[in-house]
Parts: sequence; structure tokens; C-alpha cells
Amino acid sequence: MSVNLTSASELLSRWFHIQTGYVESSLLIPPAQNRLALQQVFQTLNARSCPTSYNFHLHTRRSDGQLEPDEVMQQAIDIGLKGLAITDHHTTQGYKESQQWLDNWKQNHPELANTAPQLWTGAEINAQLLGVDVHILGYAFDPDAACLQPYLQGDAAFLKTDAYYAENVIAAIQGAGGLAVLAHPARYRRPFTELIAEAARLGIDGIEVYYAYRHTNPWSLNTEIVNPVKQLTDSYGLLNTCGTDTHGRDILLRI
Repeated sequence: MSVNLTSASELLSRWFHIQTGYVESSLLIPPAQNRLALQQVFQTLNARSCPTSYNFHLHTRRSDGQLEPDEVMQQAIDIGLKGLAITDHHTTQGYKESQQWLDNWKQNHPELANTAPQLWTGAEINAQLLGVDVHILGYAFDPDAACLQPYLQGDAAFLKTDAYYAENVIAAIQGAGGLAVLAHPARYRRPFTELIAEAARLGIDGIEVYYAYRHTNPWSLNTEIVNPVKQLTDSYGLLNTCGTDTHGRDILLRI
């Protein structure tokens, strides 16, 4: 009987990496926590990706949004989104309800299951960066990871602790297997040039480049801000992300 040595070697290698913690495989983690798959999506994004193909900044009533999680998901399906993340402030409850709704929808519509959008875990977390309050988006992390729990209690009690510092927020998101992204970098009390540079130094994964800084209908980018943000982001080799930052009743708009 012949033995497939290559397969045996691969299995041994996979076993070793599982035991030592150095593994990230789509066979071993839920799709919503597949960091590598999301990273590949981020690498394809451009100015036309949001809001009708992808949307990685959405809020529900589990924080300060006006939509129920199921309403967000129904709109995502109606629009034909390929992928999205629920990024409620300091909680993943909206994501969990959305994931349950999506799973049920797929079971009830098996003929359409392969057209459903991919939902990733997400959250928006306050952090102190260069002395100002900023928001850091976390994606594709394990929502039950112990290192993230101080940030996912539905409030901002951690603001009075060292957990508030951006380097600790970034480390917690990445320690939970996720990607850390600086949200809307041109909305803060320090120049985005300084904030992106410091965030890059701290090891952040990406910047929310494609963001509508004016609340227009339809949603549209402010190229005079977005273009220099993208150039700087690219110069640091960081990922580009996009999102509407929806708080209202329409996920194609911010409010």
C-alpha cells in the first residue's frame, strides 16, 4: 500500500501549527473570522466599491443606529452586497443577531444561498491616539477572545484605563485574530497626516480611505480629502477600506 507522503507531511505541519497557535485556515475558523479572506477583499477595494458592492461601517440599534440587525441584512441582500460588517460601538450583539438572521435566511432560501453577502465580525472602538479621541474599527476577530472583552461591554468604562490607548486597542484586535483599521481619519482634531503616520507606527492594518465626509444623497466621496488620504495610506503599505458609517434607516447613506 502506497502512502501519500506529501499529504502526511501537510497534515503533520497543520497539526503542529494548531498546537503552537500559528494557524489561520478557512477549514478551522468561521468565515466571519477569516482575516485572510477579508484582507484579500480589502486589497481589491476602490472608489466604486462602496456602497453597492461592499460596506464595512454599519451601525444598528444595538449601539447608536436606527436599524434592527435583520433590517440591515435584508437591505444588504436587496442591494446585492458582496460583503459587509456590522460595526456597532463597543458591542458585537448586532453582529451576532445579523449572523443568526443570515444563517436562517440561507436555510430558508437554499437556492439563493450562494448569492448571500459575506458577513464579517466587526466593532468600532474608541481610542486615544496622539492625545485625541479616535475610532478604531476591528474586523474578522474572535468576538469571544478574552483580550477584547474590555472593549465589548456596551460602554466606554475602559476609557479610564490604559486599555484606551490606541496601541492597546490595536493589539487587542490583532490578538483576537482580527484586522485593525483607523476610521474616517480626516474627522478628528489633529491632521490626518499625523494620525495615519502614528497609527502606522503602532502597527495598524488599514485606514478607512473611502469615506463620505459630507452627508450627501446619494452617498459620494470627497475626492479632495479621499485622494490624499489614499496616497498617504498607500505610502505606508496599509489596507484601504470603505464604509457608509450608517446610523440612519438606509445603509446606502450615513444618516
